Amino acid sequence: MGIQFQNPVGLAAGLDKHARAVDGLASLGFGFLELGTVTPLPQPGNPRPRLFRLKRAQALVNRNGFNSVGLGRFLSNLARHRRALPIGINIGKNTATPLAGAEADYRACLRAVYGIADYIAVNLSSPNSPGLRDLQGEQALDRLLAALKTEQTRQADRHGRYTPLAVKISPDLENQDIERIARTLMRQRMDAVIATNTTTTRPGTAGRDPKSRESGGLSGAPLAALSTVTISRLSQTLDGSLPIIGVGGILSPQDAQEKFHAGASLVQLYTGLIYQGPSVLRNILEEPAP
Repeated sequence: MGIQFQNPVGLAAGLDKHARAVDGLASLGFGFLELGTVTPLPQPGNPRPRLFRLKRAQALVNRNGFNSVGLGRFLSNLARHRRALPIGINIGKNTATPLAGAEADYRACLRAVYGIADYIAVNLSSPNSPGLRDLQGEQALDRLLAALKTEQTRQADRHGRYTPLAVKISPDLENQDIERIARTLMRQRMDAVIATNTTTTRPGTAGRDPKSRESGGLSGAPLAALSTVTISRLSQTLDGSLPIIGVGGILSPQDAQEKFHAGASLVQLYTGLIYQGPSVLRNILEEPAP
């Protein structure tokens, strides 16, 4: 992506949605932070409760629904913090915006954060925003990414700098869809892919917890294998043409190594940090590089 990372372990989007804790999170030793998801306008997200712990499975189920303070407040919050490490900003559409108008929301976000972010993550894969994953469909994805590439080029000319675009995808894809998406990312000259978001399935021990019946996306240990398989399939199709950021179920150095061996260049943590605390980051960084 053309970015110098202090180390390959970052914070995944979703923990600091509103850019309120940047300095504290940076002090933990991450190589980069991904903030958001931020939407153009403020929105409350889904009704509470919307976050559930599956302790035995070391997992979370969330149905937050892109709760966001909106671009204005988000950028104001971010401006209060030091920029000690690379910052990615994860962008999404407002729930009230129909899919036919999604392009306008993503372009508005891209324009607003372009001169501030070190990279921009396009979230098309949250299971908690109705219909959002339809944007991963063949024609919808091609149109949206073409529009965002055009906007990226326009903003690069305006700001005199190139800010990479990464696309975050779902783990709940068939192999042929993973391959199709990979080819689309290459054709539309995206700069990276983030694999993966949360899953609507309940693999392994997660399905035995009563809270697993709550609707929403599952993260944590039970997601690890699904995420790694997606990374591997992407890597085979992309063949090194763009970097993969691996996320999903990393709770140990071994989990991180599996992502790297599958083809990830960088990895991100969220649920692992909730269950293991900052020590999970230190332990991963102490492991020899793959």
